[in-house]
Parts: sequence; structure tokens; C-alpha cells
Amino acid sequence: MALQLGALRDALIDAGAKPEKADKAAEELAGYENRLASIDARLTPLTWMSGFNLVLTSGVLWRLLSH
Repeated sequence: MALQLGALRDALIDAGAKPEKADKAAEELAGYENRLASIDARLTPLTWMSGFNLVLTSGVLWRLLSH
């Protein structure tokens, strides 16, 4: 059995879903959560690099236009 969100599975079963369908839904949502976490981990360095690039470019333009 793959990783799944137990609270979601229990809530779906309490709401009347069949246990097999609740298992599949919980596993699918856990997969999406893992993908989003990996995207977020890659986004942080990209944000820092973009910010550094913006500051450096602003400094160069300031030096060029101030003289």
C-alpha cells in the first residue's frame, strides 16, 4: 500500500465512501502533496537567485544612469 492520508481516508469512509475508493483517493491526494512539496523545495533557490539578479541589475543600471 502506498503512502496515504489516514484522516482523509477515515473521513471519506465516515461520509459513506467505499473503503477501496477512500484508499485510492487518499493515496492520490498524498501523491499530489508530495509533488507540491518537491516543487516548493526547488522554488526557494529560484526565488533567491531572481532576487539577487534584480538587485545586481538595479545596481548596474543605477551606476550607468547616475553619470
